[in-house]
Amino acid sequence: MKNINLNSILLAFFVILAFISVGFALGQEVFWLAFLFLLAGFGLMGFGISKKKRQET
Repeated sequence: MKNINLNSILLAFFVILAFISVGFALGQEVFWLAFLFLLAGFGLMGFGISKKKRQET
């Protein structure tokens, strides 16, 4: 079995949680919080992509 990277799994979980939270905040009509979660989701995703690129080189 391959070695599982726990940090990457946790990061992916938090990215998904941030985007789910966007939907919840929009449902509650708290638009500033939805925008905040959207920025957090894209920020975490960008961090994960840059981390993966550094790890491959």
